[in-house]
Amino acid sequence: MIYLDYNATTPCDPEVVAAMLPYFSQKFGNAASKTHPYGWIADEAVEQARRQVARLIGATEQEVIFTSGSTEGCNLALKGVFELYAVKGNHIITCVTEHKAVLDTCQHLEQRGATVTYLPVDAAGLISLEELEAAIRPETILIAVMYANNETGVIQPVKAIGAIAKKHKVLFFSDATQAAGKLPLDVQTDGIDLLALSAHKLYGPKGVGALYIRRKGPRVSLKAQIDGGGHERGFRSGTLNVPGIAGLGKACSLCSEGMEAEQQRLRSLRDQLEQGLLQSGDVSVNGSLQSRMPHVSNLSFRGIKAERMISALNSELAFSVGSACTSASKAPSHVLEAMGLDQASLDGAIRFSLGRFTTAEEIAQTINLVRAQLDRLKY
Repeated sequence: MIYLDYNATTPCDPEVVAAMLPYFSQKFGNAASKTHPYGWIADEAVEQARRQVARLIGATEQEVIFTSGSTEGCNLALKGVFELYAVKGNHIITCVTEHKAVLDTCQHLEQRGATVTYLPVDAAGLISLEELEAAIRPETILIAVMYANNETGVIQPVKAIGAIAKKHKVLFFSDATQAAGKLPLDVQTDGIDLLALSAHKLYGPKGVGALYIRRKGPRVSLKAQIDGGGHERGFRSGTLNVPGIAGLGKACSLCSEGMEAEQQRLRSLRDQLEQGLLQSGDVSVNGSLQSRMPHVSNLSFRGIKAERMISALNSELAFSVGSACTSASKAPSHVLEAMGLDQASLDGAIRFSLGRFTTAEEIAQTINLVRAQLDRLKY
């Protein structure tokens, strides 16, 4: 079976698994145990991983805390800022095409007194920087805009957003779940104050992630959302998942190696896929062609129902209609709706996301499999 749903999750790299295994049995200590070697060894593994994550995003190791994944990271960033900076204001700016981890959290905060501005996007899936700046008020405390969209791969103008945030002394949080490990990130250059990432999107294990929290210029603090024990500098209590954290660190280290070459390889395979399918009739690419991830292709096949295509090929090809988190829903993609797609394009939208283990042979097979179904599924 061909796997082209890498935006949903990635397989653990074998080197990541090897790095994790000792911490399940031989090196099983609690990283918070400071009185004996079992704890010291576990703590050493955690701190090594912290350095590896920091290097991937251009941070210092003291600015990285470990979480259970990006959903927790988004919740901690948004709720933690809202609660701690309430004395300054209650206004948050975000975007209509954010992941549900951000949108649902914003809706929760609205019930607790937050005012949230949801910026629209254009047909390419990009926000307007002018509209962003115009939305800032004296009581604005946070801008939350994702780095790259999980459904379309569209990359927002992060550096410009960071500059606007700094100009107005507003904190900037970016959900970099889909970008981390695939694009060269630098929180300093981009002016990012808070950034969430997840191991299982970059060939690490599920159930572990990291949140970057700026310590200087400005120093950012958060109200903890999980209490008990004061782990992770008090931001996130709970016994650390040492095997998972070791795996996340190794995954980040592997992604740092040869990133540019891997980008070029995936871009070539994605272009091969698109060229093979765009010849098949009424097919179009959704989202910006100039500002997008190299491994993602969101295509609309007008005249078919995407669910029927997926059902017809689900024993041969793994791909999706959008986010894995909303795959059980029959509602159209909120991302594509916000971009203004008509109903036929929404109905026929499919996301292909490629990854480290995708081959040219698999792309050629995918083109043949999809094209063979198109005429049969036309309605």
